[in-house]
Formats: sequence, C-alpha cells, structure tokens
Amino acid sequence: MLPGTDSKMLQERRAEYLSQDFLTSIDTPYFNTWQADPSINRLERSRYKTILSIILATSLPIATFLFSLLLYKFQSELCILMSILNTVRYDTEKINGLDIFYREAGDPADKAVVLLHGYPTSSHMYRDVLGALGDKFYLIAPDYPGFGNSSFPTTAEYAYTFGNIAATIDEFLVRRDINQYVLAIQDYGAPIGFRIATKNPQKVKGFIVMNANVYEAGLSPTGWAMLYKYWQEKTPEIAQSIAAQMFSNEGLKWMYTHGTRNPDNILPDNWNLDIMKFARQGQHQMQLDLLYDYQNNVKLYPVWQKYLRDYQPPMSIIWGKNDAFFPEAGAAAYKKDLKNLDYSILDTGHFVLEEEGEFAIAKMRSFLASIAY
Repeated sequence: MLPGTDSKMLQERRAEYLSQDFLTSIDTPYFNTWQADPSINRLERSRYKTILSIILATSLPIATFLFSLLLYKFQSELCILMSILNTVRYDTEKINGLDIFYREAGDPADKAVVLLHGYPTSSHMYRDVLGALGDKFYLIAPDYPGFGNSSFPTTAEYAYTFGNIAATIDEFLVRRDINQYVLAIQDYGAPIGFRIATKNPQKVKGFIVMNANVYEAGLSPTGWAMLYKYWQEKTPEIAQSIAAQMFSNEGLKWMYTHGTRNPDNILPDNWNLDIMKFARQGQHQMQLDLLYDYQNNVKLYPVWQKYLRDYQPPMSIIWGKNDAFFPEAGAAAYKKDLKNLDYSILDTGHFVLEEEGEFAIAKMRSFLASIAY
C-alpha cells in the first residue's frame, strides 16, 4: 500500500473509475481528488497508460488485418470482373439461314467497336485486340459467310459479292442491337465497312483503319496486275494462275510474312487455319468470285470519299507500309478528305497486328477513349 493512502478508499475509487466512461469521469469531483492526491494520480495514470497501450497494441493489428481482408476481397472481386470483361466469348447468330460466327469481349453497355477482318483471315486476326480492350469497350468481330467459323454456303446458294456480304453483316449488327459503333477495318473490311457506313452514317462514330483502302492510289500496280487482267478477261487460265499464286499453302503464308521485319516471329496458326479452310471444296471458286467483284469496290471509291468529306468521321490509321497490295499511298490519300486524322505508318506488312500488336492496341485504346458516343 502506498504511504498516505487507505486501501479500502483506493479500491472504491478504482471500482468507480472502472465503472465509468473515462472521458466523462474526468469532469467529476473525483478527478479533482486525483489531482489532490498525487500518489493515486500516478497509479491511475499508469494503469490508464497500460490499458491504452494494450488496446493500441492489439486493436491496430486487428484493424489492419480487417482492412487488408476487405481490400483483398475488393481486389479479388475486381479481378474477377475484369477477367469476365476481358474474356473473349464465342457464339453464332442466325442471319437468313446462315450461322454467322462471332467473337466478343467487354460489356455491351460500353462503347461498341465492330471489327471487320480482311483476306485471307477471319475474326481470328483480332484475338489479341478483344482480349486487351474488353475492360473499357465492347468489341464484336464476326466472320463473313465462307470465312472462319461462319456457314459456308455454295456459290449457288449465296452470292459472294462485297455488297451481299455487307448486307449480311449489316443485318447481323441489327440483330445484335448494335446501333452506335466505331468500325475497325482491315483489307476486305474496307469495302464491307464503307457500304455499311454510307447506308447508316448516323450509326458509325469513327474508324480504325489498318491497310484498308478506298483510293486508287492505294492499289499497287504490281500487286494487282494479275487481278486487273482477270477483270478484263475472266478466263479459266487466269483464274488458275491466281489460285496457284494466292491460294496455295505458301501463298497464304506469304500474306502474313511478306514485308515483316521478323517473319519467323509471326504466329503460324494464322496461315495454318487458312490452309485448312481453303482446302474445303468450293472455297477457291468462292474466293475467285470475290476477287472478281473487287472491281465494283473501286467504282465506289468516289462515293466513299465523298462520305468522308461530308461526315468527317474521326479516324485512326495504323498502316503497314510494306504491304504488297496496299502501299503507304493508300493511307496518305485519306488526308485529302479528313480533318480529324490520327496517322501511324509502321515498318511491317499487310497485317499490322501480327508484328505491331502492342503499339496498335495502345493506339486503339487512346483513340476510342477520345470519342464520345
């Protein structure tokens, strides 16, 4: 017992102290007693400091643990959500009796991007784009009839013209209830996409153009020489020469590797998938029908150029300058008709996504973010 203190009185005061809230008890006369009796004051202050130290020592780690647990749960749920959005999904839509296969990613409530593929590929060419941009945008990439995993009707059952394919894809977008979108186009995606755009100018909010030509200056005289001849003389001999050059295994591989800096780094799945599809009966004739019909695209170039001048859609050009069919002049020609143009020329071939995918996807992301729709 401390000198000058009564044991019973001290116990009573301790009991009273412990039964009260400390913050309210300090305003009572008892607090004055603490100040009048230094020995009690020191003892109780020491006890309070000990209790406070224990509380702080135990509650802070608990609070930290609980906060970490909540943060982990939030991050886990966010990762799951992001994974769902970035996961590429696959399905088909029935259009006039045909199964149109498509890949999609992202939330349909977000800005929509319609990705139209070129020759000789399919929506497979956009595999990395869908996987990368689904966190912020809704992307959908259909396969045209006769391409990829869509139905392949015979030439007697379906007219393989660019006008007919454009009508099929336009109906596909209507069925999918996609009413405002940016068009990402490559090669064949140009004549299909611009037919859709001139029919529905209010729906198309911009373009991402990858070696997708709508100017005669963008047609290489060397690359198109045999096709020019075919348009003038549609003979079996010329058709056979085209098939031997363009539809062979080596010809399909060449489409992906020509003009690239590192041909050995191009994914072989690209041409191996095409080789398998081109081996189907009737595929060569279908492709020849489209190549012959391409002359009708050239006739529409002035119409599409007028559309660009009249509507001035925002555009991002990402062009491989070593393309044997669509040289850089095709990209530069867009400058004559458009004011709002983001322009990138890359040292690669026909498929910029195969060798410059990271750069192209970053460009797409910034371009799409800049457009309000």
